[in-house]
Amino acid sequence: MKTIHTLFSLLLISFFILTGCQEKKKEETKVTERPNIIFIMSDDHAYQAISAYDNRLIQTPNIDRIGKEGIVFTNACVSNSICAPSRATILTGKHTHINGKVDNQMPFDTTQVTFPQIFQKAGYQTAMFGKLHFGNNPKGVDEFMILPGQGSYINPDFITKTGDTTRIEGYVTDVITDLTLDWLDKKRDTVKPFMLMYLHKAPHRPWWPRPDKFKEFLGKEFPEPESLFDDYENRGTAARTAEMNLLTDMMYNHDSKIRPEVTARMTNLSPKVREYEGGFDNPYTARITEAQKAAYEPILDIINQDFEENWPNMTEEEKMKWKYQRYMQDYLACVSSVDDNIGRVLSYLDENNLSDNTIVVYTSDQGFYLGEHGWFDKRFIYNESFKTPLLVRWPNQIKPGITNEEMVQNLDFAQTFLDAAQIEAPEDMQGESLMPLLTSNTTEWTRDAVYYHYYEYPAVHQVKRHYGIVTIDYKLAHFYYDVDEWELYDRKKDPQEMNNVYDDPAYADVVKELKVKLDELRVQYKDSDELNQEYIEIHKANNIDSPLNKS
Repeated sequence: MKTIHTLFSLLLISFFILTGCQEKKKEETKVTERPNIIFIMSDDHAYQAISAYDNRLIQTPNIDRIGKEGIVFTNACVSNSICAPSRATILTGKHTHINGKVDNQMPFDTTQVTFPQIFQKAGYQTAMFGKLHFGNNPKGVDEFMILPGQGSYINPDFITKTGDTTRIEGYVTDVITDLTLDWLDKKRDTVKPFMLMYLHKAPHRPWWPRPDKFKEFLGKEFPEPESLFDDYENRGTAARTAEMNLLTDMMYNHDSKIRPEVTARMTNLSPKVREYEGGFDNPYTARITEAQKAAYEPILDIINQDFEENWPNMTEEEKMKWKYQRYMQDYLACVSSVDDNIGRVLSYLDENNLSDNTIVVYTSDQGFYLGEHGWFDKRFIYNESFKTPLLVRWPNQIKPGITNEEMVQNLDFAQTFLDAAQIEAPEDMQGESLMPLLTSNTTEWTRDAVYYHYYEYPAVHQVKRHYGIVTIDYKLAHFYYDVDEWELYDRKKDPQEMNNVYDDPAYADVVKELKVKLDELRVQYKDSDELNQEYIEIHKANNIDSPLNKS
């Protein structure tokens, strides 16, 4: 009898232990059912340089894969096309005039709540690797290694959680990916869901590719944009006075990789272009090892010999074409490394059974000119600058292989991530969750226009201050400060934005309607002419007009 009682007791204990284990397992499963999020952002990656959008310049199979297995947004855009302000908007879900980071010099309002803080509080493990661009201590991030400021392509330094700075030998795009994969593989808490920010420096200026890509892309020739020789005939003052022309503003040393000693001995070098002090030597020779230098120098020899022998005999048109090809070779070589490394991360997710429950987002902090209108850089409300790539994959939630043309914005990212994780967003966030579009509930999406405002003037590239409204059909912009000009573009009839139709009587009703909507948006987002003037006065008081800002 005693034996039967003992056996019954053991069975009962085993039942409770097993039940407890099952309940614990259920609880762990419940936690991990919340989606992981990997937010991948590159710096200055033009949508034209992603083959999911346009395959004339480069093939990007790994970035394309995100779209093929998810959704590609064809009208994704930014609220302020410049690096640090875009990142501040993404982190806070607020326009830059609210979070304080209106340009690259103005300080970020550190009292602002960022979405990683909210994820962290909700039980997510959070991490960030790569380029943040501003601030050395990102809030709400359990683990990070971030580049100081712009960072370096070769043997980059990283700021760590302890505040120390460490230098890692290698090429920055590879190194950032190594850090990301190391965290996923060795430091991640497998019970908790994670929110990981994987942030590339590339393809930011001055476009130093990895040596093998440098060599590979040097011999390639790329199709020229139709508007390469744009004369801005039917545009406003802002387009005509901007300083971002490939021929007259792209630097021989810093950008085209012409050695300073070569340009120094070419006494009649034309056109004259302002250079950064030290040419390309500062980002190159200051950090490079002898072994690395030996891989770069033969390629630089070819570029410099070609330039010195042929440049003096070229016409202005030939020089423009030469600079365009040099630009594309280096820029696209940097993009190719980004794509390769994203492939490494996607493969890791597949091999470790993480793909099904992980949202993967690919975007850039803004668009970029790849010779369109004769330009490089960004800043304008015009398409190549304003539009940004956005591809999202979420298996079993997003129908694969779809595209969407709604006006979505980087302002929306924070609320989208929170919504996907079923975390309540703060009421003062100004974006809209993209979940209805991700899950094909398009009738729930009501936005038909977005608001844009650029502030960094006078400054590098001299793009005038302006704000505006953009719909799928039209774009209305007001340039102010030292001008008072309006521009209207018909986005369907004039996709290259070559003709300002603001004064065309046929568009009078469109102008009237858009101005009303623009005023409504400014009220909605708490922007105003008074606030414009405040930022102008702060800019003047702090002498924020550095001509050598590289952002």
